[in-house]
Amino acid sequence: MQPAPVRGSASLVRRLTALNLAVLVLTLLSSVLLIATLTWNLAVQRQQGAAEESARLLAGSLASMVAFNDLEAARTELMAFAQRPGLLELRLLSADGHVLLERRPDRSATPASFLRVADIRVSESITFKDEKLGSLLLVESLDQLVRHLLILGLAALAVVALATLTAAFGLRQVQRRALAPIVELGRLAEQVAERQDFSQRVPVHRLDEVGRLAQRFNEMLARIEVAQEQINQRLRREQAAGQQFQQLAHHDSLTRLPNRLFFQSAVQEMVGRSLAAKRLMGLMFIDLDNFKAVNDNHGHEAGDEVLKVVSQRMSAVLRRGDLLCRIGGDEFALLLPELDETVLAEQMAQRLINSVRAPLVVSGALMPVGATVGLAFCPLDAQHPDALLNAADVAMYAAKRAGKNCYRRAEHAPQP
Repeated sequence: MQPAPVRGSASLVRRLTALNLAVLVLTLLSSVLLIATLTWNLAVQRQQGAAEESARLLAGSLASMVAFNDLEAARTELMAFAQRPGLLELRLLSADGHVLLERRPDRSATPASFLRVADIRVSESITFKDEKLGSLLLVESLDQLVRHLLILGLAALAVVALATLTAAFGLRQVQRRALAPIVELGRLAEQVAERQDFSQRVPVHRLDEVGRLAQRFNEMLARIEVAQEQINQRLRREQAAGQQFQQLAHHDSLTRLPNRLFFQSAVQEMVGRSLAAKRLMGLMFIDLDNFKAVNDNHGHEAGDEVLKVVSQRMSAVLRRGDLLCRIGGDEFALLLPELDETVLAEQMAQRLINSVRAPLVVSGALMPVGATVGLAFCPLDAQHPDALLNAADVAMYAAKRAGKNCYRRAEHAPQP
């Protein structure tokens, strides 16, 4: 069983393009994710360092104010520092942990971030002349950093999308050209399978792996073509021999007429058609008169020549569709299909007798031959091939008894 052909010659190009794009997109996204992670860590560390440095500077500024209990000046300093972007909380604590001052910037105007991450918390000690006077607590938000990183990520995704589209177009063109020999080889294989035409060949563009595959494929097609031609020649010889054997098996080698074997199958077929169509058919048994005398007096070569001439004469007076057979040495049978009336067969019988009785000269000698005919009809006289044959045979012997060179119908034959 032949495998079903795969439709769509560009399917390989599409699959490879899709696989390459998948690898490319996965690589780009992995790179973007890795870069984003590194960027985030570095940015958080940088903002953490900046917050710690700011807290140290602010703590240094507040140290003298706390030492001299100048809280109003400290509040002013804190208010100025509270304008710092991203500041969530700023507290000035005493040495025992009590809140001296607290500044929470107004965040009501700032929309809440949909991506909340941990805030930066920095605690810095306030000392004056090596004496710890309190501490400073600073809390900063990472929302702005998240927004910047999100914008950067969206830009990176846009670049990935653009790169993917560009790569898709480029890969499709490159792979279509690179895979063109394979696609061409696939098309040829499909055509060979559909048409059974092994004379086709695929062109070899380059002597690479695909080129060598094309060469081997062409060599395979050449061998198959030779083998197929040899098989066809053998089949033609066998067919011719079979036809010759069929001819020899079903035809008489001397007269070229159908023989008894062919007649037996033909009479069964014609009787079946006659009964099915309810049409009249006739059967004649024809026996040559004085043929034994020809063989005895003039030799078998003269007898063979007489049979040939008689066969030709009888064949010349037949209708289209009538079948004349030689069923024995000097015995013939004639099948008359689709008769409108019995008188047509009787007229045919008389024409056959007259054609045989015409003077026949072989090697300068007149051959005294004639013909006696027995005639039977289906379905009038019989409705079975054997019965019809028997009726025609009985009629022929009745004609012999009547004086030869005449015909008799089966209804005129004496019953056995």
